Amino acid sequence: MDIILKQDVKNLGEKDEVVKVKAGYGRNFLIPQGYGILATESARKVLAENLKQAQFKQDKIRKDADEVAARLEGVKLTIGAKAGESGKIFGAVNTIQVADALKNQGFDVDRRRITFNEDPKFVGEYTATLNLHKEVKVQVPFEVVAE
Repeated sequence: MDIILKQDVKNLGEKDEVVKVKAGYGRNFLIPQGYGILATESARKVLAENLKQAQFKQDKIRKDADEVAARLEGVKLTIGAKAGESGKIFGAVNTIQVADALKNQGFDVDRRRITFNEDPKFVGEYTATLNLHKEVKVQVPFEVVAE
């Protein structure tokens, strides 16, 4: 019996995958629990169309991420923070401050997509990694200066 999975099932398959299972497992567990539907000819056509549309959307998102990555090349940020005489910052620079600095430069990047190679706790130069897409990552240098 062929089943189209509606969500990921551990040790069986991932969402939108057609899997071959025993008839009892499909009829008595997967279909009633909402994990899958019977893979009829019409369901396979609907699945193919949905996958085609999803691929188109993913290509558009990837293209947009590539454009933003190209615009981010050469951008250098300056972030002000209160620091002591030794150059140690009171607290640390976080992703919200980097996202705000990017917004001031005209880039709208979600703060949850920003990571640091090392935590900026001193005045100096650092690098932030922006995860624009699962395949598109951009390194953006930024400088922490004392206010």
